[in-house]
Amino acid sequence: MLQTTDLIIPDWPAPPEVKAFFTTRAGGASEYPYASLNLGAHVGDDPLLVAENRSRLRASLPAAPVWLNQVHGVNVVSADSVIATASAAVQADASVTTVQQVPCAVLVADCLPVLFCTEDALCVGAAHAGWRGLYSGVLERTVEAMRVNPAKIMAWLGPAIGPNTFEVGKDVFDAFTSGSTNDAVAFRAIETRRDKYFADIYALARQRLQRAGVQRIFGGQFCTVSESERFFSYRRDGKTGRMAGLVWLK
Repeated sequence: MLQTTDLIIPDWPAPPEVKAFFTTRAGGASEYPYASLNLGAHVGDDPLLVAENRSRLRASLPAAPVWLNQVHGVNVVSADSVIATASAAVQADASVTTVQQVPCAVLVADCLPVLFCTEDALCVGAAHAGWRGLYSGVLERTVEAMRVNPAKIMAWLGPAIGPNTFEVGKDVFDAFTSGSTNDAVAFRAIETRRDKYFADIYALARQRLQRAGVQRIFGGQFCTVSESERFFSYRRDGKTGRMAGLVWLK
């Protein structure tokens, strides 16, 4: 079982029936460069060590989490349906459930993990939002899949690449700013590099969620790149592990 000190507990006013946490790189068995709690089975780590890490995670959960084959898309699945059909990892970047004791999970190492719950504790969800999925609407699709008034949903933005380290090109800037939205405020031009910008993925996510009707948004104060002892970061290290954001109904 993982120790509380190895985890980040969301700072949101979720009902007591909603349980959630985000893993860090602490508490596992993997060795460099995956040290130590790598939960990704697709990054080149020893499969036996990944299995041990997932076993330690499982001991802190009511059931095995629903792992997704994340592809930076917008597909949202029902986590309980995946379990009921005994499906292998499905291709999706978000899951939701209204069934108790079914953990929704996403794996990240710079991309933004977003956890959701309703104020009446009847539905939860988790989404993986890299810039492509964010731009394409994965957060909006997750909100829609929860099938409630968005005003009754709250969201927590977990650890992701920070606004002072997320360097993007003009293609990303143009993608977000070519419409009539105010997404340009989430970008800051890098004066010493032509057509390069620092992007604030937290600000972009907040704006997307607000436009979808979700107003109660929390978190968003971490940087996976700069906090090397605490977080895995693909942008920083290349070959590295994956952390998980998880949420379920007690």
